[in-house]
Amino acid sequence: MMTRWMGRVCLAALCVAVAGFVSAGELGLPASTPAEQGMLAEKLAAIPTQLGTFIDQGKLPGFVTVVARNGKVVHFEAFGSMDVERGKPMQKDTIFRMYSMTKPVTGAAVMTLVDAGKISLDDPVSKYIPEFANAQVLIEKEDGTTELVPAENPITLKHLMMHTSGLVYGIFDTGKLGELYREANVNSDGSSGVTLEEFAKKAASMPLKCQPGTEWHYSIAMDVLGRVVEVVTGKRYGDYLAETIFEPLGMKDSAFYVPAEKADRFASNYGPDAEKGMVLIEDAATSPFLRVPSLDSGGGGMGGTAADYLRFAQMLLNGGELDGVRILSEEAVAEMTSNQLPKEWGDSPLNLMAGLSFKGVGFGYCGATPMDGFQNTLFGGEGEYTWGGYASTDFWIDKHENIVGMVLTQLIPTGTYPTRPMMHSAIQGAIVESNVVHATD
Repeated sequence: MMTRWMGRVCLAALCVAVAGFVSAGELGLPASTPAEQGMLAEKLAAIPTQLGTFIDQGKLPGFVTVVARNGKVVHFEAFGSMDVERGKPMQKDTIFRMYSMTKPVTGAAVMTLVDAGKISLDDPVSKYIPEFANAQVLIEKEDGTTELVPAENPITLKHLMMHTSGLVYGIFDTGKLGELYREANVNSDGSSGVTLEEFAKKAASMPLKCQPGTEWHYSIAMDVLGRVVEVVTGKRYGDYLAETIFEPLGMKDSAFYVPAEKADRFASNYGPDAEKGMVLIEDAATSPFLRVPSLDSGGGGMGGTAADYLRFAQMLLNGGELDGVRILSEEAVAEMTSNQLPKEWGDSPLNLMAGLSFKGVGFGYCGATPMDGFQNTLFGGEGEYTWGGYASTDFWIDKHENIVGMVLTQLIPTGTYPTRPMMHSAIQGAIVESNVVHATD
């Protein structure tokens, strides 16, 4: 009963219209009315009520939801709670565990080095991390036995960018390889005590799931890419991101840990519970995110705000530039946000991920993008680029409609509730003036 009451109170108190009440700095981008950007205000205004059902039912703590079109914010709401136990309402500048929403940022970091001519995506990973030379592939036979065979081709940086290297996540792989990962503690968690160099060497000691470039497997690849960036630049990975992406874009709250002066804005993290709806699994006041990590995880270590990530996403949507600051070339962004998987892999190449159906979903660099001709996939339609985080954070850019969408909460695992498809559907339903010029690009 208390949870439902708190949910309704927070919804009423915190759902404030964008125009006239908040600054561009707080939002990340200038504000506009929905009507001026060809969208229905009433449809966007209904988002907190729709998602608020999960708050009223005690299943989710709270949300920050964002919609920007044509570079202008038309919806930016904070509702529910960021810390249920302490009764702290969600704020627009709440700091979230972005987890795997770090991956597209890593993709952008790698592409800055491509743009600068310092690396090629066709380079073998062993050029930068020699331990990846002479990789072996683990063959798991039907009778339960295994065999190691040499990799037929070297793992390239492009394989890492596309999750086609043969690396996996030990926590997700249910076969023998996942068991080996877990036994060896191949863990990119910043609280593990190992450096990124040590982690990459340990990852290189593991056999591969498949021959490089032949299958898609969700993996630790972006963490390895972070180490490549360190080797090429001579800088700690987080420092390179700060200098090259965060600071130029004004992403002032994005980092691999939450400093003490910002800890009061950090959200707690929750998990589903059959009896209670949700339970606290990581208290914001005692979280490992409050300490400097031993490594900066390019696959899942970032924390940040909605406004910060909005600026990053808008930079991608703009073709690599924001407010006169160019981060990436237009060519780099086009390549990164387009499907790179071979056509001969069919229309469901990501079906290897957790046994789910991803028909029509392809993959660019460090993020998914629906294939040409598919409009209603699990990850949206043609022209979109997207990814999400393990604690139920999601973003996407829609190149056809010139839209950035984002829905952030804190509940592990992602996908427990359909927050992303609900947000995506609400945005699509609010469009009254289609950007035809984008749709025919």
